[in-house]
Amino acid sequence: MPEFLPSKHPFLLEAAFVPLLFIVFLIVGRWLKRDQEVRLGIAYILFSIALALWTPLQVFGTDFPRRSAVMMNLSAALIVLGSFPIIALVRRYGWELWFERRNRSKAPKFLSQVVALIIFVSAVLAALGGIYGVSIQGAVLGSTVVVGVIGFAMQDLLGNIIAGISIEIGKPFNVGDWLIVDGKHMEVMEVNWRSTRCRDNDNIYSDIPNRHIVGTTITNLTFPDRVHGIRILVGFEYSVPPNQVKDCLKHAAMTASGVLANPAPSVFLRDYGESAIVYEIRFWMEDESRYNPICDAVRTNVWYEAQRAGLKIPFPIRTLQIERPKKAASDALQIAHTSLRRQPFLQLLSPSQLDRLLADARLLRFGRGEHILEQGDEGRSMFILVHGQAEVYVKVGGAERHVATLRDGDYCGEMSLLTGEVRTATVQARTDCEMWEIGKDTLAGIMAENQHLLEKLSEILAKRKMEVDGIIESSMSDHEKTQTAARYKESFLKRLYGFFEL
Repeated sequence: MPEFLPSKHPFLLEAAFVPLLFIVFLIVGRWLKRDQEVRLGIAYILFSIALALWTPLQVFGTDFPRRSAVMMNLSAALIVLGSFPIIALVRRYGWELWFERRNRSKAPKFLSQVVALIIFVSAVLAALGGIYGVSIQGAVLGSTVVVGVIGFAMQDLLGNIIAGISIEIGKPFNVGDWLIVDGKHMEVMEVNWRSTRCRDNDNIYSDIPNRHIVGTTITNLTFPDRVHGIRILVGFEYSVPPNQVKDCLKHAAMTASGVLANPAPSVFLRDYGESAIVYEIRFWMEDESRYNPICDAVRTNVWYEAQRAGLKIPFPIRTLQIERPKKAASDALQIAHTSLRRQPFLQLLSPSQLDRLLADARLLRFGRGEHILEQGDEGRSMFILVHGQAEVYVKVGGAERHVATLRDGDYCGEMSLLTGEVRTATVQARTDCEMWEIGKDTLAGIMAENQHLLEKLSEILAKRKMEVDGIIESSMSDHEKTQTAARYKESFLKRLYGFFEL
């Protein structure tokens, strides 16, 4: 190479290194982004350009006019732009890998933002003080007016940041926890450097300043676990025995969707109020997002349970209550009469006996989703559906199978009424249902007056059993069928006499 080349073209060597270094830095950045999942961004490209220009000038030391100014600016740019790759590396290796693996939870967003801000501000101060020689203390802290203005303007911001740090240190809650803040149930969605973002059951978001969170009393419904108790108050008349009310309310809570069976619900007599005895229902749940539907289910079940048990939730004594006579239940009685005539065994009763049977029956109401009958439970009554629809299910081999849909005028539970057998199916209200319940006691009195009725009834039951067992359609001889029918009739007759204590 000729001796005059370096002196005549002093930047050829440096210029040759610049694109080469820039390509090397881009390859490193591509490896960090693809293989290590480090999010570098545009700041890394600018940093690579500055570093590719600065390195040859620093290594070869070529002298040129205003070299010191160029090197000073490049050095300052390297320090400031270099803070961004450092922040990206800290975020990836410090927060996402080390912190999350150690604590098994996602790193707080605001904490990583605060650390990133510290790194960036430190880089800017280092560039100003170390490269340009600017006195940071003299420029900023030297003026008491500036300090006062900055302090006054940033007091809320700094207070929220400090409060956010204390939240992270104390860990009173985590993202996903349900809190009671200012009387509202809220789920923690994010904790950032300024505020805590929450969402209530109506999917409405609230930004609560961290200073407010630290300065107020909060209730964490999720700590130490997600199971927590809920209390509901309800009042009943003074004339009702407390133990009867407690049983009613406990059953209403236990059958509500979303209420945990363990711990079991409990009921307490809370107070003697002006117009009612106040009871408190305590039940347990773990899905706070369903707070409103679960409380609604409990309160709805309380109303239906109280109606069926004949318990009354009284009006406040200061309320003027004007009651008008209710419309006679003639439609319901007509449906019940028609339904009773469909029953083969009730066709044996006279009209007066049917009227007597219905006179002692109870008109009950069941809410949508409630179980009217439960397979395997004991029973001493049958039901006639007046209004609504109900589904009939039977458990076979551990699996529940739908077998029928009951509509106006249909009936169920007749075998338990006649023989005392346990319920053979589960009946669930598909809609709100009104049902007549006919009990054993009234029917027992009618049968005691007419012993011939038992003979006819045992014949009907024997015939039904033979149909169920497939005997009628079998290849048995008529003589064998007659003997089987007589045996079945005698068995049912004994059971009827024993069940009705005749």
